[in-house]
Amino acid sequence: MALVGGVGASALPSELIVHIFSFLSARDKLRASAVCSRWRECLFYPALWTELKLRVGGGTNGTDETPKLEFLMRKIGSFVRELQLEFAPVEGYLSPLHGVEGRMEPPESDPQFSDRWKDAMNTYLDQVLCVLNSIRSNRNLQKLSLFGDTCILQDEGILDSAQFHQVDQGSKKIKEIQMLFEEVLTNSRRVKWLSSAFMLGMVTPTTLAAMSNPSATSLEHLSLLDNQLPSLVPAVEMERLLNLRSLALDFCDFTSDMCRLLSRSDHVPLHRLSLLINGTVLASKPLEGTASEDDWKALVRHSGNLRVYVMALDVRSQDLLTVLKPSLPLERIHFDSYSTCTSVAIVDLISLQYHKTLTHFILMRDEADFPDLSDNRNEDPLVLLAWRCIHLSVLVIHGYTVWAHNLVAISRLRGSNLRVLAVSEESIDFDPDPVFYLEEEPVRNLIKEVSHGLGRVWHPMMDTSIVLSEPFQHFYREMQSFSEGM
Repeated sequence: MALVGGVGASALPSELIVHIFSFLSARDKLRASAVCSRWRECLFYPALWTELKLRVGGGTNGTDETPKLEFLMRKIGSFVRELQLEFAPVEGYLSPLHGVEGRMEPPESDPQFSDRWKDAMNTYLDQVLCVLNSIRSNRNLQKLSLFGDTCILQDEGILDSAQFHQVDQGSKKIKEIQMLFEEVLTNSRRVKWLSSAFMLGMVTPTTLAAMSNPSATSLEHLSLLDNQLPSLVPAVEMERLLNLRSLALDFCDFTSDMCRLLSRSDHVPLHRLSLLINGTVLASKPLEGTASEDDWKALVRHSGNLRVYVMALDVRSQDLLTVLKPSLPLERIHFDSYSTCTSVAIVDLISLQYHKTLTHFILMRDEADFPDLSDNRNEDPLVLLAWRCIHLSVLVIHGYTVWAHNLVAISRLRGSNLRVLAVSEESIDFDPDPVFYLEEEPVRNLIKEVSHGLGRVWHPMMDTSIVLSEPFQHFYREMQSFSEGM
């Protein structure tokens, strides 16, 4: 690159080079740092790395990516202010966080299948150690968000005690990770956002006690999720977190004691609450002891602007009746299941109890059969939901039968206020209503009618992978955006 008069780019002042580099993405900054030592020096100026968002791959190629992560964290770990990382052991690449597709799934017929997953797990542990080592003394860290995309490993049994012992004998690495994470919290002074989701034992019930008092005072968002039996957020720790405005945790951990502490006059009003209910663990983590109707009333009186996001994963209808208290200010709800089926009674209950607050309704089921919720087609529960919930703006359906004429009715009831209407093509069924057979093909006529009702072009969802993402990953990302909208 030459300038006027033959003067090279090296003649530019460092301040100008830093300003030019500020427009580059994290990936491009790393590439540019390999050009020359001058550029490398400018590229790792602290002002260029106030925040970093990455999805860190592992898998069979993880060893190729770990040195890049180590180099980057060694350069910026001591001064980065906002760090958001997703660890994906089964992905073989290091990529920007946004715009990443789903995980790669190697064929189960591979005779070395188990060994490859264990190698990925080992790489994951090394990468987490690398990150925590680099930020352990960072006193300016304000946002730390870590997510472990490890559900495939759980599904394949790699994370059961016998298999995991082969990867981390004596739990040496896990214990070191726990110690380093507590050291990060102890040394921190300005943390406002702390999130750890499904990081494989990194957080324990005693972790929060290690947080410094200055960070406990400044903390505004906390999310600790790991499907562990003991609560990761002891109610007693809430007494220190007086400025907490956003919270995300397992529903079974949101106890009456915790709700009462958040309702105290010395605690700032809570604005966002994200709760995950995993039906597969309810046998060992019962709902008894969770917040009662009176507890919710007290919390809502103290936090008038509180909004709640709930994801129910394979939860039975009778358990949902226990969860969905009338005073719960529900804004978003996501049903996701492999074996259970959301009942008509639950959909009706939601549309009646939360008609003033509900904005997002997601109904997902990953099974071959598509149950029909409309026992009486003149009173379809989804149409009633669209009619009653005056602020409904997002409706996503897959795995349940949606009749074409009901879909048209929903579009007309909510109109352009329904920003997202995503219904998979295989979920739509047509009855012998003559309106869909006049002159045009039924699908084409449906598209025309729904588009007219919404006031924009609409099509059935052809690619279900858009909505059939891994549920824990979806909850984590939705919780992030939900909480950031405080």
